[in-house]
Amino acid sequence: MLKVQPLNCTLKRDTGQPSSTDAMIAVLAKEFAALDVEVADTIRVASHNVLAGVTSDEGEGDDWPAIREKILAADILILGTPIWMGQAGSVAKRALERMDAFLSETDELGRMPSYGKVAVAAIVGNEDGAHAASAQIFQSLNDVGWTIPAVAACYWVGEAMGSVDFKDLKETPEMVAKTAKMVAGNAAHLAGLLKDNPFPGEKA
Repeated sequence: MLKVQPLNCTLKRDTGQPSSTDAMIAVLAKEFAALDVEVADTIRVASHNVLAGVTSDEGEGDDWPAIREKILAADILILGTPIWMGQAGSVAKRALERMDAFLSETDELGRMPSYGKVAVAAIVGNEDGAHAASAQIFQSLNDVGWTIPAVAACYWVGEAMGSVDFKDLKETPEMVAKTAKMVAGNAAHLAGLLKDNPFPGEKA
C-alpha cells in the first residue's frame, strides 16, 4: 500500500485553530483514500519547533528530525501552504530549506533520500498567487529529489481583497474537487511506478 504524508504549513501554531490549508489537504486526502492510499496524520509544522537551517538536525530542541523521518517513510508528500504576499508562506519555505540537506545525503548511486518519492501541493489564499507559489514549491522540491507528477497542484484563491476563506465555503468548488481527483490519481500512479522501478542513479 502506498502512503501519503501531508504537511500543513499554515502560519497558525494552534492545531485546534481551523486552517484553510487543512481544509484543502482534506479534499486531497479524501481522493487519495478513495484510491486505497494510506493517509498519515497531517503534521502542522508551525506547532513544532523547526529550527532555521539547512541540515537534517540543527541540534537540541529541533523537531525537524522526527518530521523528516515521517516524510521519508511515505511515498507521497502533500505540501500545503497558504499564500502570503503573493507567494508561498514562510513556514513552507522553512520546510523546503530543511530539505536542502538531502543534497548531501545521497546513497552510493548518488540518489537523495527523496528519490522515487512524489510530491504535490495544496495551496489556498484570498489573492492571486497560486501559480507563483506552486512554481516556487515545485522547483525547490525537484531540486532536492522529489518527483512532480502531471497536474500536481490543487489550489483555491478567493476574490481579490475578499474576506472569504476556503474553510468557510459551504461546499468544495467543482473545479477544485475535479482537480483534487486528478492530482491524487496522477500522484498515486506515479508513486506506484517509482516504488516498483526506482530511479537508477549514477551507475558506474
